[in-house]
Amino acid sequence: MNKVVQLSEASSIAIHAMVLIAKADVQINVGHIADRTGASRNHLAKVMQRLVKEGLVKSTRGPSGGFLLAKDPRQISLLDIYECIEGPIEPTGCPLNRQVCPLGKCLMGGIVHKATTEIKKYLSDNKLSDMLSY
Repeated sequence: MNKVVQLSEASSIAIHAMVLIAKADVQINVGHIADRTGASRNHLAKVMQRLVKEGLVKSTRGPSGGFLLAKDPRQISLLDIYECIEGPIEPTGCPLNRQVCPLGKCLMGGIVHKATTEIKKYLSDNKLSDMLSY
């Protein structure tokens, strides 16, 4: 079955963590982010590793360590964050993976493709900086 775009717990944690980091004047650590988001430290640590690996945040180890943005928040789209966690959003066709619809013309393929394309555009157009007023 084709995957329709969904916001997983991990991608939601990533977006929340990125907003908290962007709002902070100093490095913030996993404990602070976990306390603010209610996420488990283990899950959050895995999410943060992916954000570091993809170059969206920088990390410093040690007692005074933590996370900082690696780029200006105006240069980081919500799509960058989402795809870092979930992988690329690919507009798809039939959610049932059928070559031929039993009803003749595919009922869902066009809807799924258009919805996926719109979500991808929205995430691409909206930057991390746009989220800082929340």
